[in-house]
Amino acid sequence: MQRLLFAALAVFMTAFNGLSSFAQEGFPFESELTLDAAPMRGSKRIPNLEIGRSGDVIIELWCKGARGQFAVANETVIFVPGPVDDRGCPADRAAADDQLLAALADVATWRREGDVLVLAGPRQLRFRLNAN
Repeated sequence: MQRLLFAALAVFMTAFNGLSSFAQEGFPFESELTLDAAPMRGSKRIPNLEIGRSGDVIIELWCKGARGQFAVANETVIFVPGPVDDRGCPADRAAADDQLLAALADVATWRREGDVLVLAGPRQLRFRLNAN
């Protein structure tokens, strides 16, 4: 299944090889972002993304860690989840991690609102650029 998703991602990236300058300049490649959310009770941790130059991403969730890949063309974005590091999380955090990964996999478009990346699909996710 994962191979099929990565193959689809490769086809998407090939088909949109001529990305617009807006997508190249506006999507926060080579950036770290934090989910615009409060920490869960009993923790200071908030999910964050570390997006590489080619769209590879390291994700620290409420408890778990994961990897994935973003493909961007104009305002369209596809996220393909990769391996997940299950760290023996409490049930509530594991469920929240799974929901966030599913929401990321469902995003279809993106936009920037200043220092905020908005990923939109059935659910809207807001990630703030880290200022460090």
